[in-house]
Amino acid sequence: MSRPAASETMDPGRRLGHYEIQAQLGSGGMGTVYRALDTRLNRTVALKVLSPGRLEGTAGRGRLVREAQATSALNHPNIVTVYEIGHDAGVDFIAMERVEGRTLGYLAARRPPLRETLAIAIQIADALAAAHAAGIVHRDLKPGNIMVTERGLAKILDFGIAKVAAAGDSESNATQTLTLENRILGTVAYMSPEQAAGREVDWRSDIFSFGCVLYEMITARRAFREDTEMATLAAVI
Repeated sequence: MSRPAASETMDPGRRLGHYEIQAQLGSGGMGTVYRALDTRLNRTVALKVLSPGRLEGTAGRGRLVREAQATSALNHPNIVTVYEIGHDAGVDFIAMERVEGRTLGYLAARRPPLRETLAIAIQIADALAAAHAAGIVHRDLKPGNIMVTERGLAKILDFGIAKVAAAGDSESNATQTLTLENRILGTVAYMSPEQAAGREVDWRSDIFSFGCVLYEMITARRAFREDTEMATLAAVI
């Protein structure tokens, strides 16, 4: 079977290593996510295929490895499980747990009952606490990066632009970027002011983003929603 080029959309039946593409689930700035079959273990996974040019040589792939290591090391019921990372036919990918459910954005638009909202919020807060205790800052917490199953289990996805504390850091919690560097990364409407201004971030940035998410869960409106992205960025700052 022919191998896909890094730039093309992958059709059902295409393979990356021992993963067989079944359907596209979504896409974003970091890449495209597919539902895929792990043909070795006969299980369905979410396969995150990195966009062409997102990784530059061995340094970029090193950051991809650190992303997978950081996420998998958390081992928390409310954080998606990473199975492995891979590279095949010029394509870099991460195989992750496939979470069945709805995004928190979908649920928030329908204003769930307060009891349900609080139950989900507690799970998110507990997952963030575990990540922060491990020295990891998510940096892109938003309703679209949180899945909620039919049983009400919340799962935080996509640590693709996460930051992890470097070995030997002091209490200042200096961090290094796992994927892209020297850019303002994240989703503007949920950024903390320091992140929006391109300054160094720590765990408090996630707390600000969590506040934005909680606001939206309760009101079904974004906390920051100006007419343009630049206006939104200015409002956050």
